[in-house]
Amino acid sequence: MFEGAIFDIDGVLVASPHERAWRETLERLLAGEWADIAPQTSFQPRAFTADVYSTLVSGKPRLAGATAALEHFGVPGVERRAPEYADRKQRQIVALIHQGAFEAFPDALRFILDVRDSGVAVAAASSSKNAGMFLERIRLDEFARSEGRTWRCVGEGMTLLDLFQADVCGRDFAHGKPDPEIFETAARELGVGTGASFVIEDAVSGIQAAKAGRMAGLGIARLDDSALLEGAGADLVVTSLDVVSRPALAEGRLARAGG
Repeated sequence: MFEGAIFDIDGVLVASPHERAWRETLERLLAGEWADIAPQTSFQPRAFTADVYSTLVSGKPRLAGATAALEHFGVPGVERRAPEYADRKQRQIVALIHQGAFEAFPDALRFILDVRDSGVAVAAASSSKNAGMFLERIRLDEFARSEGRTWRCVGEGMTLLDLFQADVCGRDFAHGKPDPEIFETAARELGVGTGASFVIEDAVSGIQAAKAGRMAGLGIARLDDSALLEGAGADLVVTSLDVVSRPALAEGRLARAGG
């Protein structure tokens, strides 16, 4: 059976405003301090699509994501401008978090609670340094009451951050995804082998990292990107974690319920 489950955060457990923050920050920079170079770029707000975010930015360390986005839109002086873009985006995301501009995916909460109750250890593994701010604001006891269900692992006042037995979010690893270092570290801190672990990811780079680390990869396609996740080598791709077979997990398999 699986002994460890490693969860990405943004796009898997939480519908966060990261994509919005990246897009709005670049729009403001090119309309303000960087207005002189705006005509040289291909940037338009509508061009910063979910596909651009998922393919180029999601799952990467902040500076790497900023660099990739600026290169994509042909912004000159990328090396000099990327740190400023990354810093401004960070301030924007913190403001949005404090405004409560995010929500947890109910299917993901049901899934992680079922997994934890089954005896599988769970770890949080996101490149984002903001992950903890999301997780500590999601009350699992309130969610359980709203669902009319009881999970053994949920106590009064418990947050999603409290649920994880290992948390490697936001660390400065030598290599970002698609390198498996972050997931290998999470498995090690859970005390489980990579071969007995599966990773839940919504980004191509995350699935690639899982497979590079010899872990099973469960892709959650919330952006109509099933083909991309399958192409990255995911063992199973779903659009809702509710359809993942819980009995199959107990057998060390990723499968659809009834499949």
